[in-house]
Amino acid sequence: MFYVDDGLGFVAVLAIIIFFTKTFGLIFRKLGLPQVLGFIIAGVLIGPAIFGDFCGVSLIGFEGNGYRALFNLAVNEKGQNSGLEIFSKIGVLLLMFGAGLETNLKDLKNTGLASALIACAGVAVPMLLGFSVSLAFPNIGLGVNNLFKCVFIGTILTATSVAITVSVLKELGKVNTKLGTTIVSAAIIDDVIGIVLLSVVLGFAKGGATAENGFEAFKATWYGTVIMIVAFFAVAISLGWVVSKVFKWLDKRWPGKHRISVYSLVVLFGYSWLAEKIFGVADITGAFLAGVVLSTDHRASVYIDQQVEVDSYTLFAPVFFANIGISHITFAGMNPSILLFALVAVIAGLVGKVVGCGAVFKSFKYSWRESAVGGVGMMARGEVALIVTQKVTDSALGVNALGQGFMLMTVLLILVSSVLTPVLLKAFYKGVKEEPKLLPEIDPDD
Repeated sequence: MFYVDDGLGFVAVLAIIIFFTKTFGLIFRKLGLPQVLGFIIAGVLIGPAIFGDFCGVSLIGFEGNGYRALFNLAVNEKGQNSGLEIFSKIGVLLLMFGAGLETNLKDLKNTGLASALIACAGVAVPMLLGFSVSLAFPNIGLGVNNLFKCVFIGTILTATSVAITVSVLKELGKVNTKLGTTIVSAAIIDDVIGIVLLSVVLGFAKGGATAENGFEAFKATWYGTVIMIVAFFAVAISLGWVVSKVFKWLDKRWPGKHRISVYSLVVLFGYSWLAEKIFGVADITGAFLAGVVLSTDHRASVYIDQQVEVDSYTLFAPVFFANIGISHITFAGMNPSILLFALVAVIAGLVGKVVGCGAVFKSFKYSWRESAVGGVGMMARGEVALIVTQKVTDSALGVNALGQGFMLMTVLLILVSSVLTPVLLKAFYKGVKEEPKLLPEIDPDD
């Protein structure tokens, strides 16, 4: 056993994660399946979800959990390993940044109305289904006597994580097609709507509870959240105009120089920090917008994407996907009632996204197969669903809002959607008519 509480020990953990994710990624690719699915399965196998909880021995584990691990990771007050969380965060930001770089603003304009309506359906339908399903489970603290808890369940089901979908679309070479751009744009709008909805629900539930910090208390209210989101997009667009001019000058003065990609990371992390910490908008939204801002210079964006993608697919993205299996998936502590509810809620969450979003895709004259791709592309869940769940359970209402046992629903939703989304996307895309690419694609293995 090695207790990992320093940088050198964490390097050994990274070596294990990279080896297993790349190995399983190649195996799944040989089987005709997306590599990201192999990354997630690798995380489940090397983490404590199966061997740690059921066999008492794990390759990578966390301190204080009652099993033996070859590498026992130190955890913070939230029960998380800071190193894994940081690398995972960088991974998802780089993925979203890359998606933004490959987004054509003209094409985004053409899909703007469709993306907005798809996002609205992607929020409304899963929430209504989740709320309805929760009414049938009064034995686990839901039902008509706990309507706010049922609303919380519906709110959790609205969360979308587009990182998995983006990774699969990039692997298939479809992320910068009209359909791919519509899916990514709708997911971003879905995320913003979901955050507003969460703030509104928590605002009503808290019943006027205030935070110690006046600014934080303001952001916690539903009207404060709406104002901050509008303010963020106003600031992001205004700042983006300046950033775009600067990068066009840099590209003209020093074309193809590494300094351009280095400075692009400043924009990426700056936008992400401003979004999450200052304006209360999800950091992945900031990362995506940073990529969109830099995409206005086509030549520079292609070069930046080539440079950033090397780091993303070599290290950070594999750690992000593996961490889903290592840190956020567990099968311990199940009971029949919670398990049944979790299964029904997961089905409601998946069906809600596919049917709701797919129907809007179809109304915009996409083919049935393209509509299926769109619906499936919107059903992936990941870190956003976990964040929403954690915000609910950590709210001013505490465990009286939703017990930690309901995290099982979110974990199962992430697991199932993480497995199904790549498989179904690849299967449905086989029959989709080829669309012209707006930018050249890069093989992650090149």
